[in-house]
Amino acid sequence: MNPWMLLAACILAEVTATLLLNKSQGFQQPLYGVASLAIFGGCFVGLSIVLTRIPVGVTYAIWAGSGIALIAIAGWLFLRQTLSPVQLLFIAMIATGAVGLKLSTTTT
Repeated sequence: MNPWMLLAACILAEVTATLLLNKSQGFQQPLYGVASLAIFGGCFVGLSIVLTRIPVGVTYAIWAGSGIALIAIAGWLFLRQTLSPVQLLFIAMIATGAVGLKLSTTTT
């Protein structure tokens, strides 16, 4: 599998797991919490495969930055959390950086 596609799948899974973790309400809803942990486990397995093809610094920067941006947007869309215009600007900057890293990195 293309390592960039696997990284994207891992990021989307991480966002899903984070939303489920929020839905678990501090593990008061344990099924959501257990599902979150299982998905996080799958994310790390996938990430370990990605790291064999993409440098760790680039991988982690894209993983972390994209995850932060996407979970902030998901919180706004699904959890009714607010985002100010300045926060949206910085999310756009994170996305720009992730795209720039992808375009400037070759895989092994």
